Amino acid sequence: MRAFLIVALLTLPLLAAAQGYPGTPAEYLKLMDTNGDGKISEAEYVEYMSAGFRRMDTNGDGVLEADELPGGRGKPVTLQHYQDNLRRQFHKLDRNHDGFLNAKELTAPPQG
Repeated sequence: MRAFLIVALLTLPLLAAAQGYPGTPAEYLKLMDTNGDGKISEAEYVEYMSAGFRRMDTNGDGVLEADELPGGRGKPVTLQHYQDNLRRQFHKLDRNHDGFLNAKELTAPPQG
């Protein structure tokens, strides 16, 4: 059950980006770069990646219940918990530790 939840959480960012998936890392960055400065802040990353969670949260209560999760099962996940995981992921992606993601960092697999 826990493994299923982890897989479900990892797929949420993919669901968020599934519509109109960009063809290049630069296009992907552009989707997330709301202030147009050419880099992604932690806040921009978390906000963009949270879109999938919000779409799945059909009753809008900030919690993905089992019936809202892929496969219709699993333990509830709060938006706060999901966003905390996104923040940790952001810092793993930020390889040069400047507090921002560039196109290369954004599309690279997270560091362990």
